[in-house]
Amino acid sequence: MNRATTRKVISSYFEQPAAKLLKGLGVSPNTVTLAGLLVAGGAAWLVLVGYLLAGGVVLAVSGLFDLLDGALARATGKASRFGALLDSVSDRVGEGALLLGVLLYYAFQPHTVGVALSFVAMGGSFMVSYLRARAEGLGIECKAGFMTRPERVATLAAALVVAQWWEPMLAIALGIIAALTLFTSAQRLLIIWRELKRLGG
Repeated sequence: MNRATTRKVISSYFEQPAAKLLKGLGVSPNTVTLAGLLVAGGAAWLVLVGYLLAGGVVLAVSGLFDLLDGALARATGKASRFGALLDSVSDRVGEGALLLGVLLYYAFQPHTVGVALSFVAMGGSFMVSYLRARAEGLGIECKAGFMTRPERVATLAAALVVAQWWEPMLAIALGIIAALTLFTSAQRLLIIWRELKRLGG
């Protein structure tokens, strides 16, 4: 099943029904966005204090909120530029908090490799998002690459659950995220450069 098919299945069987329910309850899209940020912060705290399984489960739940705010905005006709901005900012803050929680978890052990991988994964993740935003500011659409935010959240959530019983899994996942975010960043930079060159920029 490719990404487009998976996205369609999730939309049909989860996003749309859940958005209809939230609409009926009178919940606003921005409330869902902020709730997701709070849940992500909770996941970060759980990881920091060593509850890896709980942190992974809560992180996965925060990802569901990220799916729902956009679907709810479309269902209620309340999609706005500020809502989109709030969603993007919340995504960055939530992801940054989670990776900071992982970094501090390793720092308190101490585990130098884990700290380094957490830092590189954080930098690579932010660079992937920044390059997309910068490209859009230049009038270029750039969504290429494998390790985008949904893949990062899914990878880290799964790794945290497994790490409860086999801790090296977390460092392995961080290494994968670090490597693939840097690769995706380079890929996006090349795409933007080629497109700007084509446009004479």
